[in-house]
Parts: sequence; structure tokens; C-alpha cells
Amino acid sequence: MAESHAALLITSEQRRKVHAMTRLGQFVADLREWRVEFSRPGESGLSGLSLWRAGHFALTLVIVSVNLIGFVAVLLVAIFVVPLPTVADQSHVRAINAIVAAGYITLAVPVGAYVGVRGMFGLRRWLTEERPASGPEQQTVLRAPLRLFLVQVALWFGAAILFGALNSAYNGLLGAQVALTVAITGVTTASCSYLLSERILRSAASRALAAGMPERLAVPGVATRAVLAWALGTGLPVIGLVMVGTLRLTGENHATPSQLAVAMVVLGGIGIVVGVLAVSLAARASADPLESVRRALARVQRGEFDVRVPVYDGTQIGQLQLGFNQMVSGLAERERIREMFGTYVDAEVAEHILQEGGILEGEEIEVTIMFIDIRDFTGFAERLTAREVVAAINRLFELIVPIIHAHEGTVDKFVGDGLLAVFGAPRRLGGHADQALAAAIEIDTRMHSVTHVELEIGIGLNSGVVIAGNVGAAGRLEFTVIGDAVNVASRVEAATRDTGDSVLVTESTRALLTDEPVPLVERVGVTLKGKRETVRLYAFE
Repeated sequence: MAESHAALLITSEQRRKVHAMTRLGQFVADLREWRVEFSRPGESGLSGLSLWRAGHFALTLVIVSVNLIGFVAVLLVAIFVVPLPTVADQSHVRAINAIVAAGYITLAVPVGAYVGVRGMFGLRRWLTEERPASGPEQQTVLRAPLRLFLVQVALWFGAAILFGALNSAYNGLLGAQVALTVAITGVTTASCSYLLSERILRSAASRALAAGMPERLAVPGVATRAVLAWALGTGLPVIGLVMVGTLRLTGENHATPSQLAVAMVVLGGIGIVVGVLAVSLAARASADPLESVRRALARVQRGEFDVRVPVYDGTQIGQLQLGFNQMVSGLAERERIREMFGTYVDAEVAEHILQEGGILEGEEIEVTIMFIDIRDFTGFAERLTAREVVAAINRLFELIVPIIHAHEGTVDKFVGDGLLAVFGAPRRLGGHADQALAAAIEIDTRMHSVTHVELEIGIGLNSGVVIAGNVGAAGRLEFTVIGDAVNVASRVEAATRDTGDSVLVTESTRALLTDEPVPLVERVGVTLKGKRETVRLYAFE
């Protein structure tokens, strides 16, 4: 029984150790993931619970560490900078101050950390529920750094009053000096905490602002942040130097050159360290979100319209991030519309409509018209089902359309089993006749070389002046070309059934050619249906 009981105790102890190690391992994993989230807020996919744990720990650590550093800075200033007026027992004064300071810092730092972070406890539920933030929750996240700043300033000012009163019992001037020293150090410490906590809370802010920015800025703006960095790096150290010089000149004990030198070195060193930290944090607070926008902009320039930047800044920069996302959404919508246009109309026409707008006035322009039609389509359709007929036509157009586009032509419309293409509109094209003939030759060559297209076609080419523009009414428009040149091209294609040629070219098209890629031979005695005047036609052997 005793051995069994011991075995149970060992097992229980092992379980506790395993549980503790598991929790520690999970916490370390959360910190690693949060470090990725910290470098690029909103991009790691960290869970809300993990974000809360790591953020809560980091905020507490920052508050405690910064305030302890501030306490050490107060001691350095008090020892090397603040002159100790004539008192009965200087060692006793320093000892009392040290004891009270140790007690106050031991009590104030945990209280400040608890009170500062306590106002964010309500955010845990929001983060763990993984839902959009409400208006009050947005304000809580964005104003958390300012709240932490005010809590710490209150504690440091309380310390200034306490130590000012304590030292005034020995000497009034000493009390004033100590109070000013503690107050200036406290403002510096609280300001550094503000800049650090603002950076830590970016991830939570990005989730809070995913649904949109508040109508009014919830935090001090970029200008205030810059002034704060200046005050920490330059303003407060200079005030400290002025104060030391004034007190030493007007105090009971005049400063020696060595004492002034030590004071300048200490205050200057503190100013350099704090200034570099403050300016770096303030600069990164503005540079990081701008860098995220720059990276996203580079992706948009590469044609990626699904990119979004996390919005985590409550200042004007956050409005810039949000505006960028809205701009990209508009570009994505425009691209979607253009792609849809390109599905139902030619991509060149769709682009022209998007650039020029929906109302395109007709304009006279010289173009070359290509008309393509399937021969014996009625008999072909009788032999197959409707589904098979559509599939065969699609295979044909899949071969023809890319060739037309490759030669800078535009598919104006599909006319049943036929196709009307234009070379020279809507975009002006020099050498449109050459491009149209080259496309016709390539189509004819491909039709004779492929085996998956079982249809025969005729191609008619004609050049002339047409009206290019929108036609329609009642909100339904179609970009097309109208003119006798179009009718002639249709009749020329119909004439291929009489001549037995795959391609026929009119005299007007031949006259515009800068070079004949193949010899063209005239087909004599061919008349076009519905045309009174004779049109000279040419084919290639």
C-alpha cells in the first residue's frame, strides 16, 4: 500500500511537471509567434488568445522595466547633479531618501503596472471571440498607451510631492530640487512607456481597426508624436541643465567647475540615451506603417489587387493605411469589371470604354474589316446536337481569336456562326491592312494544320472609312463600326463560296499594303451580291 501510494505521488508530481512544462512551452511559442506579429502587425495570423497573453506580458514587462530604469536615473541625478544644501547630517538625509525610495518603487511599480493594464482586461473577451471590435473597444485599444502614460505620470508626480515634502523638512531648497528632479524623470519615463506601449499594441490595433477607422482621431497625431520625441531628447535635458545652473548659482553652495562638469556629463548622457530611444521609437512609429504601404504598393504595381495593409495607427497615418486599402479595393473592382468586359466584349474595347467612359461619340476612321463565316453551317448543325455544335464553334474561335489579337486586331462581335474583326479601331493602328492580311494568312495556315477543328471557313478583307463608336439606347450600348466598308467585307466573305478560296481581299485593302507577304492573284468576273459597282477581288495561291 505504501509503495502504491508513493507511486501515485510520483505520478501526480510528474503530471504537474509535465503540465508546467507544457504551459511554459506554449508561452514561449506564443512569444515567438508574437515576435513575428510585432515586426509585421496583422500579418502572422496569431490567435486572439495568444495575442492577448503575449501582449499582456510585454506591456507589464515594459512598464516595470522602464520605471526601474527611471528610478536608477533619479538616483544618478540626485547623487551627481542635485547639490545638497547645508544640512545637519547629509548621510542621514541620503539614507532616509534611499529607504523611502526603495519602498515607494516596490509599491508603485506593481500598482502602476496593474492599474495601467487593468483597463484593457475587457479586451480579452473581444480578442478570444475573434470578432470585429465595437466602437468602445476600438477606443480602448487606441487610447491604451495614453492611459498608461497618465497613470505613470500620476504615480511619478505623487513621488515628486512625497519626496519634495520629505526633503523640505531638512531644507526647503533641497525639497524643491528633489521634487523637480523626480517630476522631470517621471515625465521622461512615462513618455518612453507611451512610445513603447504604442508599438506593442499595434497588433491589437490592427484587429480593432479592421472594420474601419473612427471618425475622429482617437490618439494624438503625428505632429504631437514628433513634439514628444523632441521634448524627451532635447527639451527635458536642456531644462535640467538650466535648472542645475540656476540652483547652483543661487543656492547656498556655489558650484565648483568640477561639479558643473559632472552635472553636464550626467544630464548630457541621459539626454543622449533617452533622445536616441525616443527619436527612434517616434521615427519607427511613422516609418513602419509607411513601409507596409510601400511594400503593398509594390505588389499592386505588379498587378496584385488582393493585397491589403493592416491598419494599426490611430493617427493620420492610419487614415492613409485605410485610404490605401480602399484605393486597392477600387482598383480590384475596376480590374474585375475590365475582366468581365473582356469576357463579353473584346479586351481592347473594354479598356477603351473604361478609359473614355460609357459615352463614346462616333468618329470617322480608316480601318480594315475582317469577316469570317463558317461554310455549310446549316448542314453541320443538322448532323450534331446543339451542345456539340457550340463546342465545335468554340474550338474554332479559340484558334482564331488569339491570332487576331496577336496582329493587334479587335473582335467587334460574334454573329451567329461568324465573326467580325476590326484592325485600326478603337485604337488607331498604322499598317492595319498589313496586319489584317497577315492574320488572315496565319488563320488559313492553322486551319489546314490542325485536326481538332472540323469546320471550314471563308475570310473576307476590305478597307475603308467607317464610323466607330457606341450604338444603342435605353442604357444598352455596343461599341461597333458602321459603314459600307463593313457591308463589303461581308459580301467578300460570301464570294469565297463562289471562288473556292479561303481568303479574298479587295482592291482597297491591297492598295494599302506596304508589302505583299504572298503573291495575290485577281479573281476576274466575281460580282458581290447587292453591289452595283464591280469590286476587284484578290486571292493568294
